[in-house]
Amino acid sequence: MARVRITPASKNSISINNKEFEVYFPTPVLRKTVLSVFDYTGEKFAITAKLNGGGISSQAEAMRHGLTRALVSFDPNLRTKFKVHGFLKRDPRAKERRKFGLKKARKAPKWSKR
Repeated sequence: MARVRITPASKNSISINNKEFEVYFPTPVLRKTVLSVFDYTGEKFAITAKLNGGGISSQAEAMRHGLTRALVSFDPNLRTKFKVHGFLKRDPRAKERRKFGLKKARKAPKWSKR
């Protein structure tokens, strides 16, 4: 889950859970996932985000999704650009529930004939 706030600024600065952007997302792939939103905007923002839940890759994608929504509310003309590139889609995957008689969602107890 990501809660993202943007404010116009003279240069891009990103703070996540009171940590620097480079510290929170150590790999270039994760940074590129988040920063790919800025390829379609010409403005600079000070960004603060609160992330929790999931893994680090899911958090990067949630951050991109939240950032995209914040930018669309700031400038509605960006919506078509973001929609074409799939930035406004939410990842619908969730943990499957445990079923009665099974050990986990799909794992059954060991079967024996006798």
